[in-house]
Amino acid sequence: MKYFNTAGPMREDDHYLVDPLSRWDMEEIMTLIEQKKYFVLHAPRQTGKTTCMLALRDRLNREGKYFAIYVNIEIAQACLHNVKRAMKAIAVSLFSKIEILLKEKFDFDKALKYSNKLNAESGLLETLKYLSNLFDKPIVLFIDEIDALIGDTLISVLRQLRSGYTDRPENFPSSIVLCGIRDVRDYRIRTSKNEIITGGSAFNVKAESLRLGNLTKAEVKNLYQQHTVETGRIFTEDCYDLVMEYSGGQPWLVNALAYEVVWKIKENRPPSVVITPEKIEQAKENLILERQTHLDQLVDKLQEERVKSIILPMINGVQTKFNDDETQYCIDLGLIKKEGKVFKIANSIYAEIIPRVLSNTVQDNMLYIFEKPIWVDKDGRLNMRTMLTLFKDFWYENAGIVTEEMVGYVEATPQLVLQGFLQRIVNGGGYINREYGLGRKRVDLMIKWFYPPPTPPINVGGDLSIQNIVLEMKIIGKKQSYETVKKEGIIQTAEYAKYCRKNEAHLLIFDRDRSQKWTADEENEFAEHDGVKIEIWKLGQAEDDEMQKCQ
Repeated sequence: MKYFNTAGPMREDDHYLVDPLSRWDMEEIMTLIEQKKYFVLHAPRQTGKTTCMLALRDRLNREGKYFAIYVNIEIAQACLHNVKRAMKAIAVSLFSKIEILLKEKFDFDKALKYSNKLNAESGLLETLKYLSNLFDKPIVLFIDEIDALIGDTLISVLRQLRSGYTDRPENFPSSIVLCGIRDVRDYRIRTSKNEIITGGSAFNVKAESLRLGNLTKAEVKNLYQQHTVETGRIFTEDCYDLVMEYSGGQPWLVNALAYEVVWKIKENRPPSVVITPEKIEQAKENLILERQTHLDQLVDKLQEERVKSIILPMINGVQTKFNDDETQYCIDLGLIKKEGKVFKIANSIYAEIIPRVLSNTVQDNMLYIFEKPIWVDKDGRLNMRTMLTLFKDFWYENAGIVTEEMVGYVEATPQLVLQGFLQRIVNGGGYINREYGLGRKRVDLMIKWFYPPPTPPINVGGDLSIQNIVLEMKIIGKKQSYETVKKEGIIQTAEYAKYCRKNEAHLLIFDRDRSQKWTADEENEFAEHDGVKIEIWKLGQAEDDEMQKCQ
């Protein structure tokens, strides 16, 4: 039986898959190849780039006009700035891939002896010339993981490919496709002499840059229904919208959600079990908690300065000028997307995991609060007044301490501490939906709480009811008054509550600069806007001497 793949390229005989060649414009691709062009294919990790290139390689070889070769050159990354070693590693990888394609028709040992003679300056150039003269068909070469190389090695590869461009197709590949996460124009390559070379200058023969997109809803539906045809298992129609919301069509997430829901959750394994949105929601939560390799790679990027400069103001919910290169870098990584004039986190799963990871330390420091769930009423409903009062006490006692632990994200301390607190509260009993992005000037949260409390893992079937609570976070910025921030926050909270069709709403206003002189016993305010009742919580920050008394 086939399965949903979450590791490595797709195989038609093993995996459910969307036709790889349908995911890009084949007419455009074939035209570029026929015109002997060199071009770039880029997309975030685990989007399906390798699967698409292998499918095109196989099609070209079946048609017989070209000899198509695919090679992954990540092996040369370990060579760092040692260009000679890198050239040999790439040559051996090329010869190995050709041997797999041609078997005994290719003299691998002879080619290996040839690779031992390669020098640093022209090793790749000579290898590709050697191969072009060896075969009587034009070569189409797919080079994967090009941006895994660094420094002198990457510059040398790009310049040697450019140098051979004028010799194609008789003495050099007719067409070359460079594949990686980013477009070659965005490379900023630091040499061993600490010089900066741009990819565009080192490889100025590029004709086009093509980006492999995410799956559409129709493609997701087609993928899941392949499983239905094989097993008889049904996905209800409303599952597909939820999968698109959680994954944004990101191929790894689409497959991971499906694999989780039909196989890893054991009670769902019988094909008679109908997959509903509630089961997809549980699978989503499991993926976040497991934090598999794909999500760990995402987390690792959060400490990069280019990423931090974009994600930090998003979490803060503040208006800011953004750098085009940095936003493009985050788009290329698959971290963010642009909707109209607003940049947002690429999908709901990423939007959840980012603040969870950044607030992990804070959550650990809160454990003493969670010995007894006094925030749950007798009927199982969440008592938000009790819960937010607990948070208010925690904030005044610990704000200065936890700020020190927000490495790289100190400015987002209020948002991260609140979300860490809420995460500890709802774990096992509900979920948090988050909305934030550049240009939104706020952070929207909605708690989805199930009652009576379900037994872990969350199983939202049966007679459970759902309580939904809207929270809005605002920070009083420099040169802003409390009244201005409150007025704007009330309108935004009501808008979000109306959008979610919920009536229970809370607005939390943080004063990081102590301009309001608020204390821990500050009275809440109440407001009503557009039919939505809102409770307003004022959160200042205790003076250092007051905090010392609490320790």
